[in-house]
Amino acid sequence: MAAIEPLDAPQRLAAQPLYAKVREALVGRLISGIWKPGQMLPSEFAIADELGVSQGTVRKALYEMTSQGLLIRRQGRGTFVNESEDKSILFRFYRLTSDDEQNVESRSFPQSKYLSRALQSANPQEQDLFNLESGAQVWHFERLRSENEQPILVEKLVLPQNRFPDLDEQKDLPNNVYRFYGAQYGIIVARVEEKLRAVTAPAHVSKHLGLKVNAPVLEIDRRAYALDGKIVEWRVSLCRSDTMHYRNELK
Repeated sequence: MAAIEPLDAPQRLAAQPLYAKVREALVGRLISGIWKPGQMLPSEFAIADELGVSQGTVRKALYEMTSQGLLIRRQGRGTFVNESEDKSILFRFYRLTSDDEQNVESRSFPQSKYLSRALQSANPQEQDLFNLESGAQVWHFERLRSENEQPILVEKLVLPQNRFPDLDEQKDLPNNVYRFYGAQYGIIVARVEEKLRAVTAPAHVSKHLGLKVNAPVLEIDRRAYALDGKIVEWRVSLCRSDTMHYRNELK
């Protein structure tokens, strides 16, 4: 295990709380790949000793990272870097629910069927979104997602090639793409931003979802941010609205 860089005196005297400085140091381990998705962290005591801070300060930093979904605490086993496979983490980023769903927590995660893939030059919007130079390339994937064999949405994923090289060697992306990003490229999705609006379904989407052309669907425009604050994925999902709804719980 590579040693975590200790906090120097200027950092200790900064106005920012010490636990926040500790959190920055630990997040840096995730960004640099020293701590990889699925890896168990050292004990709180060991981290505190390396950083030269109290165990309570480390505990507070780890608690915040856990509440943000970066880490997972497993009772009796330890704290692990989130690899987006735990069901509670998966549904942190998936908010669609069937209208007749009785128990939200018991639902299954949707399955995916890939419809197309292409590597092409980024358009001006994609260049701006991913901060790419003219001529840079992006991957376009389109997939159909279903629950209990019922098609529920068609979505397009756009990924910058500079962050995801060698995807041409991947036949299809796996169903859980966030776990794949972490395991294959060390990219941990820290947060997402979504915009929702009602639109009408184009012909090919209507066909895949079994809807009439121009039927109303929910459009979810999502930008996924990595730990370094940069957008690493843009996806636009067109979801059927006759049997599904978007569910969000505010606390």
